[in-house]
Formats: sequence, structure tokens, C-alpha cells
Amino acid sequence: MIRIILCALFVFFTTSSGISQPSFKIAKLKYSGGGDWYANKTSLPNLIGFCNTQLQMNIHPAEDVVEVGSPDLFTYPFVHMTGHGNVLFSGSEAENLRTYLLSGGFLHIDDNYGLDPFVRREMKKVFPELSFVELPFDHPLYHSKFKFGEGLPKIHEHDGKPAQGFGLIWKGRLVCFYSYEADLGNGWEDQSVYNDSDISRQKALQMGANILLYAVSVY
Repeated sequence: MIRIILCALFVFFTTSSGISQPSFKIAKLKYSGGGDWYANKTSLPNLIGFCNTQLQMNIHPAEDVVEVGSPDLFTYPFVHMTGHGNVLFSGSEAENLRTYLLSGGFLHIDDNYGLDPFVRREMKKVFPELSFVELPFDHPLYHSKFKFGEGLPKIHEHDGKPAQGFGLIWKGRLVCFYSYEADLGNGWEDQSVYNDSDISRQKALQMGANILLYAVSVY
């Protein structure tokens, strides 16, 4: 488990020293329940490219896929989860994810519309004692590189609700960030997929870069 913490430290120092060899990989979380965990196929590669160019983060250009219950989960300092539908964690998967997060890992959940009730239900299996809390706009995650003084940017409109950023906080440490009603992942996609404006795409990518940088450099 300690290798997550060591990996995060290695990422910080290699990012600072400008080493060109890719220093770490990130992964998309594969889960059961029938939901489309594989949604937004171009989003993570584009976010990685943006982070490597703008923040010199030296991330491997191709994302990995990791299952919730896999021991391989512990090799990634940052794991991304998205989708539209049902999510289901078994007891052992919930325990594995909990151990990963308590060992220094970080989970970003991005609601791609329709994920909310299932995410809240399943993350209660992971942390029965915690509930999602909305992060204040002055939280360091919103300012780790790019400044978002009003919180999450709204990329796509669905139900007229504001974009909100929620977190699970364990003993003062943010272990999971949940972006709700923002559709960040859609904003990371190739422009041909959604034809978003350059301004919207830049906001989405900048916010994603903030999340990733915060996740790998704070701990």
C-alpha cells in the first residue's frame, strides 16, 4: 500500500525536475452494474496531453483500465471514474477501494449525467462513516494551478442545476473528489465529439489539470 505514497512523491519530484521519461500512469475505473464505465473515450488522453504540455507532468500518454477489486489499483496515484448509469461494488471491491484511498490513492468521479444516485449509494459501502460534502470555493483544489474562484465550471447543461464539487474527507485529507452537473469529461473529449467552444474546452481541461495536479502533489 505504501507504494502509492511513494509514487506520489516520485511524481512530485520528477515533475519538478523536468524528467522527460513518463513517470507514472493514470487509470479509468471499471465497475460492474451495467453502467457505461467506458464513456468519454477521448477524454483522459486529451487531459493527459494537456497536463503534459501545460504542467510538464510526464504522464504516460495512454490511460490504463483498472477494475475496482484489482490489486493493480494500488499502482496508480490517480483513478478516474465516469458513466451515466448503474454502479455496483461488491463487498470485497468496496473494501479494496477503501484500502486504496486510505493508502494514499485518489479517486475522481465525474458524473456524466445520471450517475449521481448510484455513486452516492456505492461510495457509502466504501466509507459508511462519511458523506459527500461540498468543497468551498477557496479549497486548494480549485487553485492548484488555474484559478476557479467560483468553483467548478459548467460545461454542459442538463437539468438547470449548478455545477458542484463534492468531496469525501478522511481525517482532513480529500480522498475522493466528485464533480457533479459539470460534465468535465465531456469537455475533455475531442472537439469533434461535442463541438464545444474553445473557451469551454479550456475551462474543462484546466479544471481537470487542477484536480490531477492536486491529487498527485499534495500527499
